[in-house]
Amino acid sequence: MESTKYEITYIIRPDLDDAAKTALVERFDKVLTDNGADMISSKDWSKRRFAYEIGGFNEGIYHINLINATDDAALNEFDRLAKINDSILRHMIVKRED
Repeated sequence: MESTKYEITYIIRPDLDDAAKTALVERFDKVLTDNGADMISSKDWSKRRFAYEIGGFNEGIYHINLINATDDAALNEFDRLAKINDSILRHMIVKRED
């Protein structure tokens, strides 16, 4: 089965300390790899100001993952866990065509 490249962008609460943010990123990277995705890259983009308030915050830390996946198991599990995690304000999964 052919793998597909995906980009996952998520916004982390700006009030997390560095240790908590690192633990969160490592946890979600592990969720992806444990469910069959191959991690291409996982990096912080920047702390950015929002156009409107999200969850009481005016800014957040953007993190971007690039992965290869052969099925939706990793994406579905990431999506499920990101929706119930209070430290992730928003997330978006996009299929890459390159």
